[in-house]
Amino acid sequence: MANKKLNRTSEHRKALLKNMLNSLIKYEQIKTTLPKAKFLKPQADKIITLGKKNNLQTSKLLVSKLQDTTSANKVKKTLSKRYEKRNGGYTRIIKAGFRYGDNAPMAIIEFVDRDVEAKRLDKKKKETPKIKEDSKKEDKKLATA
Repeated sequence: MANKKLNRTSEHRKALLKNMLNSLIKYEQIKTTLPKAKFLKPQADKIITLGKKNNLQTSKLLVSKLQDTTSANKVKKTLSKRYEKRNGGYTRIIKAGFRYGDNAPMAIIEFVDRDVEAKRLDKKKKETPKIKEDSKKEDKKLATA
């Protein structure tokens, strides 16, 4: 028994690991349950170590493990440069209390020396509602007529 089963089939476990790795690489910090974080930590460290080796074989291995070229490129270009002098321990697990619904232990897994701006990568900026602008234009048309 090499690793935790997480109460999932092997295919589901592999897909879960791949998706969590991609999210961790993209956002550099994710919140998940403690057993999943402990399952993810060694795999993430291995991915960063792979990215530090600069050859074609490791590039292909990264793409095959992550199934995402943008994540693989980020590992090769930014994360491997950031952790060039570090010999391991690229991630940390911070316990974050218990989940409200089922009281599951929660944890935050993040990269050491992470980029804080990566967390807000997909959040959209607030836009002005177009409904108000359209109603103002109609009001001006009615006032001039």
